[in-house]
Amino acid sequence: MGALFDLIQDPGKRRAVVNDGVRAIDAEVNSKRGLSGTMVKAAFKVVRGVSPGFVPKALDHLLDDFSNQVDPFYDEWKAGENGSLRSYFQTRAPEIADALLRITDERASRAENRAVKKAYQKLRGQAQAHTIAAMPRVSELLERHVVS
Repeated sequence: MGALFDLIQDPGKRRAVVNDGVRAIDAEVNSKRGLSGTMVKAAFKVVRGVSPGFVPKALDHLLDDFSNQVDPFYDEWKAGENGSLRSYFQTRAPEIADALLRITDERASRAENRAVKKAYQKLRGQAQAHTIAAMPRVSELLERHVVS
């Protein structure tokens, strides 16, 4: 399929990607400031309170779909060697964000937990901007686990 998708088929490597992904999410949430940041932090607190380990479990469940969306961008970068992966992902951030948000939108529409669904809906209007802002961390995750 793709570099990330293939990598995460190994349970140990998948666990490492999920753990690093959770740390990246935590760092991104903690970096938010202002009113928007307060809203993100409040929503994240609700999501974390759903059940112990909810965030790593959710990321693990989304990882195959996320990797299928990210892999084509990684493959394009690899084929063209268009500067650093980080700069390439920054350049393509709106498209990558849209691809990832299609996955979360679809999953949120089917969510059974009302608190999670409500938190997602509250933040959805700002989701693309927040996902674009997270692109350096997304590319760092790929650099750590996929780039050879």
